[in-house]
Amino acid sequence: MAGSAAAIAGEIDRTSGTAIYVQLREILRTYIVESCRPGSALPSERDLAERFGLARMTVRQAIDALVGEEVIERVVGLGTFVRRPKLDLQVKLTSYSEEMQRRGMVPAAKVLSFEQIGASAFLARELQLDEGTPLVRFRRLLLADGEPMSVDENFIPAHRVPGLLDGEPPTSLYNVLSEQYGLVMEWGEDMIEATAASPSTARLLNVEVGAPLLKIQRHAFVARTMVDYSVSYYRADRYKLWVPLQRPGARRSRSH
Repeated sequence: MAGSAAAIAGEIDRTSGTAIYVQLREILRTYIVESCRPGSALPSERDLAERFGLARMTVRQAIDALVGEEVIERVVGLGTFVRRPKLDLQVKLTSYSEEMQRRGMVPAAKVLSFEQIGASAFLARELQLDEGTPLVRFRRLLLADGEPMSVDENFIPAHRVPGLLDGEPPTSLYNVLSEQYGLVMEWGEDMIEATAASPSTARLLNVEVGAPLLKIQRHAFVARTMVDYSVSYYRADRYKLWVPLQRPGARRSRSH
Protein backbone atom coordinates (compact mmCIF):
# COMPACT_ATOMS: atom_id res chain seq x y z
CA MET A 1 0.00 0.00 0.00
CA ALA A 2 1.31 3.45 -0.91
CA GLY A 3 2.32 5.80 1.86
CA SER A 4 0.79 9.21 2.36
CA ALA A 5 2.29 12.13 0.46
CA ALA A 6 1.90 14.14 3.68
CA ALA A 7 4.76 12.10 5.17
CA ILE A 8 7.23 13.40 2.57
CA ALA A 9 9.48 16.12 3.97
CA GLY A 10 10.58 19.13 1.98
CA GLU A 11 9.02 22.07 0.19
CA ILE A 12 9.21 23.62 -3.25
CA ASP A 13 11.04 26.95 -3.41
CA ARG A 14 9.36 28.92 -6.17
CA THR A 15 11.97 31.68 -5.95
CA SER A 16 14.81 29.29 -6.69
CA GLY A 17 16.50 29.19 -10.06
CA THR A 18 16.18 25.39 -10.02
CA ALA A 19 13.32 24.01 -12.08
CA ILE A 20 10.34 22.96 -9.96
CA TYR A 21 10.26 19.41 -11.31
CA VAL A 22 13.96 19.04 -10.47
CA GLN A 23 13.28 20.16 -6.90
CA LEU A 24 10.47 17.65 -6.60
CA ARG A 25 12.63 14.93 -8.12
CA GLU A 26 15.28 15.46 -5.45
CA ILE A 27 12.69 15.61 -2.65
CA LEU A 28 11.30 12.28 -3.84
CA ARG A 29 14.79 10.82 -4.20
CA THR A 30 15.61 11.70 -0.59
CA TYR A 31 12.30 10.25 0.57
CA ILE A 32 12.95 7.01 -1.32
CA VAL A 33 16.49 6.61 0.01
CA GLU A 34 15.62 7.43 3.62
CA SER A 35 12.11 6.02 4.04
CA CYS A 36 11.27 3.42 1.40
CA ARG A 37 12.09 -0.23 0.94
CA PRO A 38 12.60 -1.77 -2.49
CA GLY A 39 9.24 -2.72 -3.95
CA SER A 40 7.25 -0.25 -1.84
CA ALA A 41 4.63 1.92 -3.55
CA LEU A 42 4.91 5.69 -3.90
CA PRO A 43 1.97 8.06 -3.38
CA SER A 44 -0.10 8.70 -6.48
CA GLU A 45 0.55 11.63 -8.80
CA ARG A 46 -2.69 13.23 -7.60
CA ASP A 47 -1.62 12.97 -3.94
CA LEU A 48 1.80 14.40 -4.74
CA ALA A 49 0.27 17.24 -6.73
CA GLU A 50 -2.00 18.15 -3.80
CA ARG A 51 0.81 17.82 -1.25
CA PHE A 52 3.17 20.19 -3.08
CA GLY A 53 0.58 22.41 -4.81
CA LEU A 54 1.77 21.47 -8.28
CA ALA A 55 0.23 20.57 -11.61
CA ARG A 56 -0.03 16.85 -12.35
CA MET A 57 2.15 17.43 -15.43
CA THR A 58 4.99 18.75 -13.26
CA VAL A 59 4.70 15.81 -10.89
CA ARG A 60 4.71 13.40 -13.83
CA GLN A 61 7.87 15.06 -15.18
CA ALA A 62 9.68 14.48 -11.87
CA ILE A 63 8.51 10.86 -11.73
CA ASP A 64 9.49 10.30 -15.36
CA ALA A 65 13.01 11.47 -14.52
CA LEU A 66 13.29 8.96 -11.66
CA VAL A 67 11.89 6.19 -13.83
CA GLY A 68 14.53 7.02 -16.44
CA GLU A 69 17.23 6.75 -13.79
CA GLU A 70 15.79 3.36 -12.74
CA VAL A 71 15.17 4.61 -9.21
CA ILE A 72 11.47 3.77 -9.50
CA GLU A 73 9.30 1.85 -11.96
CA ARG A 74 5.74 2.08 -13.20
CA VAL A 75 3.52 -0.99 -13.17
CA VAL A 76 0.51 -0.52 -15.42
CA GLY A 77 -2.70 -0.55 -13.44
CA LEU A 78 -0.95 -0.70 -10.07
CA GLY A 79 1.13 2.45 -9.62
CA THR A 80 4.74 3.51 -9.14
CA PHE A 81 7.16 1.46 -7.05
CA VAL A 82 10.71 1.73 -5.73
CA ARG A 83 12.91 -0.44 -7.95
CA ARG A 84 14.83 -3.33 -6.52
CA PRO A 85 18.52 -2.78 -7.29
CA LYS A 86 19.93 -5.01 -10.02
CA LEU A 87 22.85 -7.26 -9.25
CA ASP A 88 25.77 -7.01 -11.61
CA LEU A 89 26.06 -10.40 -13.27
CA GLN A 90 29.81 -10.86 -13.54
CA VAL A 91 30.70 -13.64 -15.92
CA LYS A 92 33.07 -15.79 -13.88
CA LEU A 93 33.67 -19.51 -13.36
CA THR A 94 32.55 -19.39 -9.72
CA SER A 95 29.68 -21.10 -8.00
CA TYR A 96 26.39 -19.35 -7.35
CA SER A 97 26.86 -19.80 -3.60
CA GLU A 98 30.26 -18.09 -3.70
CA GLU A 99 28.89 -15.21 -5.77
CA MET A 100 25.90 -14.53 -3.48
CA GLN A 101 28.03 -14.78 -0.35
CA ARG A 102 30.42 -12.26 -1.88
CA ARG A 103 27.47 -9.88 -2.14
CA GLY A 104 26.42 -10.43 1.47
CA MET A 105 23.29 -12.34 0.47
CA VAL A 106 22.09 -15.72 1.72
CA PRO A 107 22.08 -18.26 -1.14
CA ALA A 108 19.67 -21.16 -1.30
CA ALA A 109 18.50 -23.63 -3.90
CA LYS A 110 15.46 -25.78 -4.58
CA VAL A 111 16.35 -28.96 -6.47
CA LEU A 112 14.00 -29.54 -9.40
CA SER A 113 15.70 -32.65 -10.80
CA PHE A 114 18.82 -34.69 -10.03
CA GLU A 115 18.93 -37.71 -12.31
CA GLN A 116 20.66 -39.61 -15.08
CA ILE A 117 19.44 -39.18 -18.65
CA GLY A 118 20.65 -40.15 -22.09
CA ALA A 119 22.11 -37.34 -24.18
CA SER A 120 19.66 -36.08 -26.77
CA ALA A 121 20.96 -35.15 -30.19
CA PHE A 122 21.16 -31.52 -29.05
CA LEU A 123 22.98 -32.27 -25.78
CA ALA A 124 25.33 -34.70 -27.52
CA ARG A 125 26.30 -31.97 -29.95
CA GLU A 126 26.81 -29.39 -27.19
CA LEU A 127 28.94 -31.75 -25.07
CA GLN A 128 30.74 -33.28 -28.06
CA LEU A 129 29.58 -36.78 -27.14
CA ASP A 130 27.71 -39.60 -28.79
CA GLU A 131 23.94 -39.46 -28.70
CA GLY A 132 22.59 -41.52 -25.80
CA THR A 133 25.71 -41.05 -23.62
CA PRO A 134 24.66 -41.09 -19.93
CA LEU A 135 24.53 -37.61 -18.41
CA VAL A 136 23.84 -36.28 -14.93
CA ARG A 137 21.10 -33.68 -15.16
CA PHE A 138 21.00 -31.22 -12.25
CA ARG A 139 18.25 -28.60 -12.39
CA ARG A 140 17.72 -26.05 -9.63
CA LEU A 141 15.83 -22.91 -8.72
CA LEU A 142 18.41 -20.57 -7.20
CA LEU A 143 17.40 -18.03 -4.56
CA ALA A 144 19.02 -15.13 -2.74
CA ASP A 145 17.59 -13.92 0.56
CA GLY A 146 14.59 -16.12 -0.16
CA GLU A 147 13.77 -14.55 -3.53
CA PRO A 148 13.97 -16.58 -6.79
CA MET A 149 16.79 -15.33 -8.99
CA SER A 150 17.47 -17.92 -11.68
CA VAL A 151 16.74 -21.39 -12.99
CA ASP A 152 19.93 -23.38 -13.70
CA GLU A 153 20.29 -26.69 -15.49
CA ASN A 154 23.64 -28.50 -15.69
CA PHE A 155 24.55 -31.52 -17.79
CA ILE A 156 27.70 -33.47 -16.90
CA PRO A 157 28.96 -36.70 -18.51
CA ALA A 158 28.11 -39.41 -15.97
CA HIS A 159 31.45 -41.19 -16.39
CA ARG A 160 33.16 -38.05 -15.08
CA VAL A 161 31.28 -38.12 -11.76
CA PRO A 162 30.78 -41.77 -10.71
CA GLY A 163 28.63 -42.08 -7.60
CA LEU A 164 27.42 -38.48 -7.68
CA LEU A 165 23.79 -39.56 -7.87
CA ASP A 166 24.18 -41.92 -4.92
CA GLY A 167 24.28 -39.07 -2.44
CA GLU A 168 22.21 -35.98 -1.77
CA PRO A 169 22.16 -33.24 -4.41
CA PRO A 170 25.17 -30.95 -3.85
CA THR A 171 24.63 -27.51 -2.41
CA SER A 172 27.53 -26.18 -4.49
CA LEU A 173 28.05 -28.14 -7.70
CA TYR A 174 31.44 -26.71 -8.64
CA ASN A 175 32.80 -27.30 -5.12
CA VAL A 176 31.79 -30.97 -5.28
CA LEU A 177 33.27 -31.37 -8.75
CA SER A 178 36.53 -29.86 -7.52
CA GLU A 179 36.83 -31.53 -4.11
CA GLN A 180 35.47 -35.01 -4.89
CA TYR A 181 36.39 -35.47 -8.53
CA GLY A 182 39.32 -33.12 -9.08
CA LEU A 183 37.43 -31.30 -11.83
CA VAL A 184 38.42 -27.66 -11.48
CA MET A 185 36.80 -25.59 -14.21
CA GLU A 186 39.66 -23.72 -15.85
CA TRP A 187 37.94 -21.86 -18.65
CA GLY A 188 34.61 -21.62 -20.39
CA GLU A 189 32.55 -20.04 -23.12
CA ASP A 190 29.25 -18.26 -22.53
CA MET A 191 26.57 -17.38 -25.03
CA ILE A 192 24.24 -14.71 -23.66
CA GLU A 193 20.94 -13.68 -25.18
CA ALA A 194 17.64 -12.11 -24.26
CA THR A 195 14.60 -14.33 -24.08
CA ALA A 196 11.04 -14.34 -22.74
CA ALA A 197 9.84 -16.37 -19.77
CA SER A 198 7.91 -19.49 -20.70
CA PRO A 199 4.91 -20.36 -18.50
CA SER A 200 6.89 -22.96 -16.51
CA THR A 201 9.94 -20.73 -16.00
CA ALA A 202 7.77 -17.71 -15.16
CA ARG A 203 6.03 -19.72 -12.46
CA LEU A 204 9.35 -20.72 -10.89
CA LEU A 205 10.83 -17.22 -11.01
CA ASN A 206 7.62 -15.51 -9.90
CA VAL A 207 7.46 -13.25 -12.96
CA GLU A 208 4.86 -12.72 -15.67
CA VAL A 209 4.76 -15.03 -18.67
CA GLY A 210 6.80 -13.32 -21.38
CA ALA A 211 8.84 -11.27 -18.89
CA PRO A 212 12.40 -10.56 -20.11
CA LEU A 213 15.09 -12.98 -18.98
CA LEU A 214 18.83 -13.31 -19.55
CA LYS A 215 19.61 -16.73 -20.99
CA ILE A 216 23.20 -17.92 -20.58
CA GLN A 217 24.47 -21.12 -22.15
CA ARG A 218 27.86 -22.17 -20.81
CA HIS A 219 30.45 -24.72 -21.90
CA ALA A 220 32.98 -25.26 -19.09
CA PHE A 221 36.29 -27.03 -19.59
CA VAL A 222 38.99 -28.80 -17.63
CA ALA A 223 42.08 -28.47 -19.81
CA ARG A 224 40.70 -29.17 -23.29
CA THR A 225 37.89 -31.45 -22.16
CA MET A 226 34.34 -30.16 -21.82
CA VAL A 227 32.94 -31.25 -18.46
CA ASP A 228 29.81 -29.19 -18.02
CA TYR A 229 27.15 -27.74 -20.28
CA SER A 230 24.62 -25.52 -18.56
CA VAL A 231 21.66 -23.32 -19.38
CA SER A 232 20.60 -20.58 -16.96
CA TYR A 233 17.65 -18.20 -17.00
CA TYR A 234 18.20 -15.04 -14.95
CA ARG A 235 15.53 -12.52 -14.05
CA ALA A 236 16.30 -9.42 -16.10
CA ASP A 237 14.66 -7.24 -13.45
CA ARG A 238 17.24 -8.39 -10.90
CA TYR A 239 20.40 -8.63 -13.00
CA LYS A 240 22.48 -6.46 -15.26
CA LEU A 241 25.43 -7.85 -17.18
CA TRP A 242 28.92 -6.60 -16.25
CA VAL A 243 31.65 -7.42 -18.74
CA PRO A 244 35.17 -5.94 -18.41
CA LEU A 245 36.73 -4.99 -21.72
CA GLN A 246 40.37 -4.59 -22.70
CA ARG A 247 42.03 -3.76 -25.96
CA PRO A 248 44.28 -6.65 -27.10
CA GLY A 249 47.84 -6.03 -26.00
CA ALA A 250 46.94 -3.17 -23.66
CA ARG A 251 48.05 -3.19 -20.03
CA ARG A 252 45.27 -3.27 -17.46
CA SER A 253 45.04 0.05 -15.65
CA ARG A 254 42.75 -1.07 -12.84
CA SER A 255 41.99 -4.24 -10.94
CA HIS A 256 38.52 -5.76 -10.56
